Amino acid sequence: MAVPARKTSKTRKRNRRGHIKLAVPGLAPCPNCGELRKSHMVCPNCGYYDGKEVISKSNN
Repeated sequence: MAVPARKTSKTRKRNRRGHIKLAVPGLAPCPNCGELRKSHMVCPNCGYYDGKEVISKSNN
C-alpha cells in the first residue's frame, strides 16, 4: 500500500484548496431604476425586464 513519505505542508494543502470558495453572483444595475440585480433576471425592485414591465409593483 502506498504511503506518503512526508507530511503535506499547510501551504501546499491550502494552495490545492484555493478554488474551494463561495462565488460572488454577477450583479448589474437595472436600466430602469438603477438598483443592483442579477443579470438576465427580472428586477425585484421595479419588476422590469428588457424595458418591459413583467411584474406590476405597487408603490404602497
